[in-house]
Amino acid sequence: MRIEAPYYPIIYVRGYAASMNEIEDTVATPYMGFNLGSTKIRQDYESRITPFIFESPLIRLMKDESYIDAYRDGDFIQEPERVPPRSVWIFRYYEPVSEDLGDGTRREIPHFAAELRKFILRIRDQVCGDDENDRRKFKVYLVAHSMGGLICRCYLQNICRNGVRDAYPKLKGAALTRLNKEHELGAQPADPLVDKVFTYATPHNGIDMAGINVPNLGSFDRLHVRNFNRDAMRKYLALSNGGDRVDSLEGTFPTDRFFCFVGTNYRDYGAFFGMSKRGTGAMSDGLVMIRNATVSGAPRAFAHRSHSGHYGIVNSEEGYQNLRRFLFGDVRADVTMLIDEITLPPRLEKAVGDNRQRIKAAYNIEAAAAVRGLNVFVNERRVSQESAIRRPYEQLVHENKPVYLFSGYLSKRAKTEDTGDTALAFAIDIGVQVPVYELDRRFWMNGHFEGGYLFRDKITIHVRPRADGTTFRYGLESSSGPSAAPRMLTPIENENGRIVLEIPIGFAENAAAKPKPGMRGRLRITASPWNGD
Repeated sequence: MRIEAPYYPIIYVRGYAASMNEIEDTVATPYMGFNLGSTKIRQDYESRITPFIFESPLIRLMKDESYIDAYRDGDFIQEPERVPPRSVWIFRYYEPVSEDLGDGTRREIPHFAAELRKFILRIRDQVCGDDENDRRKFKVYLVAHSMGGLICRCYLQNICRNGVRDAYPKLKGAALTRLNKEHELGAQPADPLVDKVFTYATPHNGIDMAGINVPNLGSFDRLHVRNFNRDAMRKYLALSNGGDRVDSLEGTFPTDRFFCFVGTNYRDYGAFFGMSKRGTGAMSDGLVMIRNATVSGAPRAFAHRSHSGHYGIVNSEEGYQNLRRFLFGDVRADVTMLIDEITLPPRLEKAVGDNRQRIKAAYNIEAAAAVRGLNVFVNERRVSQESAIRRPYEQLVHENKPVYLFSGYLSKRAKTEDTGDTALAFAIDIGVQVPVYELDRRFWMNGHFEGGYLFRDKITIHVRPRADGTTFRYGLESSSGPSAAPRMLTPIENENGRIVLEIPIGFAENAAAKPKPGMRGRLRITASPWNGD
């Protein structure tokens, strides 16, 4: 039962429960949602409707990575019995709030975060015992849904830096010092004992309804909706900046080890009698806006899933694949798009002349990624799903800003076994739509066809690790067919394991007749070792 990276204990931190009835329902379940799966309707080759079953993140971790749950005989496994590092623990923070199992009194986020510290220390003692070597190597993974991610951030950004003063504001002097000591917290920032954090649909920048941040009603807020108010968040996250956003870790935890998985399907979220999805609308999961669902600078991916429910984000194959690969994968890939040139329709170009500042337009950029052998996308943003990336003309043309698409992880253990190919293979579907142009603040509709694309293609990449060096190949579906990768790809950077690849997309730089409208650019993939670094 020795601790060996990357197989650390996993702690699941569930999301928000509004009413006391919801809290009672929550504490009545052993795994608090981590055991929930889904049945997704698919069509087989004869067009018959057949169910596709995703068992649940918990069951799949047991099947794929040999994890166990930490329950036995009606409770957590008790000390002094040792528990294997490959174990899943449920942080049952709502139990003290329950009228049946606790005292029925609502707690604040810092209180839950302080209790998370105690829970982590307990797990360390049961996994490591008195083995000093294991205690030095001990870490956990925090996996959280919705508000659970804010509890994790409060733990990392407030409790580990400042102790439990915000969790127990009435305690002073010796009593506070004693409690900090029990939590192994002191004057200096404490080691959080966390290796990675994975959040599903967490409102890292709060919750907005109809474009307005939810209010802080103080003592009138019996449901603690203020947990998602940015002013309240700034306080319990102990943020030093006074800006509009509250999505920064401020250096308290490495952003590259904090992954944000974001839902984009607002239509299938039915909570609060459907009022929530009407308040958020498109570009959300029905509760959390896409723009509010990530930590600044952290890797992220997107799926057409709702905040929760039958089509929820936690109980999804897409979520599990990102979780498994982030925790245990071998290669990290960050994907961005660079635009080198955009051509305009001929008549618009003639009308504009040399003054392109007269043009206003917003480009919809689609990006979907698939890994060989999976029947879901590990990242997906599309116009048809009302989740495409939007970038204004001036950013792409005048400022030449790269467009970050997503981050993904490749895993040798998760590779399809029966292909006869040693390559780690994935495909990226990229599309850039023709926008509706504005000229001198008036729509320019001459020659416009709705739904047209400046560029659209699927790019397949094969990565083959070899003793004499890793090779890379790629292919465009439009010219090489599906799944083929006949073209050799030479890294433009290769230093300390970090490799940068660039694939040309759109028309050629020296094209004799450039399509108008059209685009020329590069898909940049930055690959680096993961879990072996």
